[in-house]
Amino acid sequence: MKAEKVLDDDLAYEILSVVEEIPEGNVATYGQIARLIGREKNSRLVARVLSHAEYYGEFPCHRVVNHMGRTAPGWREQRFLLEDEGVTFKENGCVDMKKYQWDC
Repeated sequence: MKAEKVLDDDLAYEILSVVEEIPEGNVATYGQIARLIGREKNSRLVARVLSHAEYYGEFPCHRVVNHMGRTAPGWREQRFLLEDEGVTFKENGCVDMKKYQWDC
C-alpha cells in the first residue's frame, strides 16, 4: 500500500494548516505541531505527513525541525531554505532554537 493512501487527508490538512502559519525566519518542532493539533504524543506522525506534503500542495515544511533544531535527514535543501529566510545555524549544524523557535 502506498504511504500517501495510509494518511488521513483531514489530519494531513490539519497538520499542514499549522505548518502554513509558521512565520518566515522561524522554525517549529514536530512535537510543537503535534501539541497544537491536540496530539502531543504524535510527533512522528507529523514528520510522516510532512514527508508526503507534496501530495497536498505547497507548504513551508522546511520550517519544521526536530526538538534539538536538527534538519530532516537527507534533505540538504532544508538548511539553504532556512538560511535564505535569515535563520542561522550553530556550529553543531542545528538551528538555534532559543533564537528562532516559533512562539505560538
